Amino acid sequence: MDRVLRLASQNAVVIFSMSTCCMCHAIKRLFYELGVNPAIYELDEVPKGKEMAKALAGLMGRSSPVPVVYIGNELIGSNNEVMSLHVKGALVELLRAAGAIWV
Repeated sequence: MDRVLRLASQNAVVIFSMSTCCMCHAIKRLFYELGVNPAIYELDEVPKGKEMAKALAGLMGRSSPVPVVYIGNELIGSNNEVMSLHVKGALVELLRAAGAIWV
């Protein structure tokens, strides 16, 4: 878990993902379309990715650990939480506050 928290603190937006996950793809696409350049960690491709996936699954309280999004070193959650913020218009404000976008 320490590695997850360290990685999450190093960029304004961090996405923990799996390269074959369709919901991860949708979340990454949303951030790209908003003009964000997130740090993305594909857990099926990075060293110790399985360990990080287990830690994230425990943190999120579910069997599927991804996607998990951090903005400004704060855990936002998965696709449901991100999309809910986006629909409410709050996602862009979070991204601005974190310095991920300037528009």
